[in-house]
Amino acid sequence: MFRQDLARPFERVMGCTPSELLGWLPGALPGARLDIESTPTSGSCRASFNVGQLLIEWRMLDSRQIALLKIPRINVRFTYSKMDIADRIDVQGYFDRATQRGGG
Repeated sequence: MFRQDLARPFERVMGCTPSELLGWLPGALPGARLDIESTPTSGSCRASFNVGQLLIEWRMLDSRQIALLKIPRINVRFTYSKMDIADRIDVQGYFDRATQRGGG
């Protein structure tokens, strides 16, 4: 992730289900007030911090299948507002580390 990427809305594909993402949000966005709207296939979360807001929106994609392995996927859009770039880097970095899966 580059600094300039956080200056505008951006999207990424995550290998998880919407319910897994919902379970991760409180730990991935510490100190934020979370307003969540969700269906089984899509949703949004407005995370309000003292320094600004982050809107996360997601929708389910088709699973990726490799041989017998099926990997669920969701498209996630991040939109920051009223937050300076240093705070955006901190929030996104923490979110990325908190939602990272195994691998090593």
